[in-house]
Amino acid sequence: MIQDLGSSSFHNEYMHILPQKEDFILAFQNREILSFVKQGQLFLPVLADFPETADICSENCIYLFSINEQKYFLLPDAPEAFSDFTYQDISVFRSMQPKEVCFGLVTGFHLSNWYKSRRFCGVCGKKLVHDTKERMMYCPDCKTTEYPKISPAVIVAVTNGNKLLLSKYANGNNKRYALIAGFTEIGETLEETVQREVMEEVGLKVTNIRYYKSQPWGLSGSLLAGFVCDLDGEDTITLDKNELSVAQWFEREEIPYEDYDVSLTREMMIQFKKGLL
Repeated sequence: MIQDLGSSSFHNEYMHILPQKEDFILAFQNREILSFVKQGQLFLPVLADFPETADICSENCIYLFSINEQKYFLLPDAPEAFSDFTYQDISVFRSMQPKEVCFGLVTGFHLSNWYKSRRFCGVCGKKLVHDTKERMMYCPDCKTTEYPKISPAVIVAVTNGNKLLLSKYANGNNKRYALIAGFTEIGETLEETVQREVMEEVGLKVTNIRYYKSQPWGLSGSLLAGFVCDLDGEDTITLDKNELSVAQWFEREEIPYEDYDVSLTREMMIQFKKGLL
């Protein structure tokens, strides 16, 4: 999966520092990232790449994290594109290398969205200030504190003997087959989320719920928990057309195979197809 970096190490502790010339600078415009792609490789700009006319102030950059010795910074106010660097849809990461840069892009997008939505205090409306010791925004007036928002969600492999339930979303740009998924509601356990989401989206009951793996997924600001469960009773699907365009049972050999496994969903589908899940 995208967070599996092999021998590389991810360090997410906050540091109150300025970028140096070889540090990556992440700049986002909505769901687009300033980058360029060449022969399947994804390149992010470093501070030294920015032209003087871009008027980049390093003091405005926010330290995000490091992967090995490579530091990543966020530039909150996105500059104009320049040279070979253009704004490309963030989904470009799905088929690119190196994996650690793609993981950095997606995780940086998560933090970028959080910073963008935490500019002012939700209690008194005053401008928030970044703490110098930890990744936290605080209000100097009413002392409200804000930490990065992480939303728990589940990915569910519903099995029926040798069959796996696959679906497609009714909305959005992702038209690939996927597993049942959804966010955890207040007061729920993850296992209860599994049961509710399956019932709501396809009208099925499930049993024997067991945990598989987890994954941070910055595109939706989530921490995904993968579960496998068995069909309990009738297999007739009642589709929630507001959420899904299609849902159907696939035999192992019928499951569509894609040669990348950056997502938890894709890995679980491949594992079931191979008889390992």
